[in-house]
Amino acid sequence: MSFQLSSSAFSSGGTIPKKYTCDGSDASPALNWTGAPAGTQSFGLIADDPDAPAGTWVHWVLYNAPGSVKEFPEGVKKEEQLSDGTLQGRNDFRKIGYGGPCPPPGKPHRYFFKLYALDTKLSLKAGATKGELESAMKGHVLGQAELMGKFGH
Repeated sequence: MSFQLSSSAFSSGGTIPKKYTCDGSDASPALNWTGAPAGTQSFGLIADDPDAPAGTWVHWVLYNAPGSVKEFPEGVKKEEQLSDGTLQGRNDFRKIGYGGPCPPPGKPHRYFFKLYALDTKLSLKAGATKGELESAMKGHVLGQAELMGKFGH
């Protein structure tokens, strides 16, 4: 079975509802997955926008989610550490947790939610950046699942 990431909020390639953007409540969308590789010890997540004018803009960095987890609920709290031990990093808004799409006027941007199945728990402190997470994950990725949504003003 392949590793698949989906959301009840939007379909792959579909429009991300306003609720999950800076035009709404800026809540993170619910994400769920199936087919995580055997031996998964933890999950990492990076959500970013490669269409941002200044280069790829990071919207969410999350890691050390327990390997037993199969979803992130809607509206994950914007805290460094969640009750199950999951840690959140700093996005390009310089904040902890999820920062929703907020593109300038023009054609819709693409937002990629990339979930990584890892063979270990990472020794990163809360508040890590996308770059720090990517470095820590090197050599530990068992599988990757991706979901892309679009949003524009």
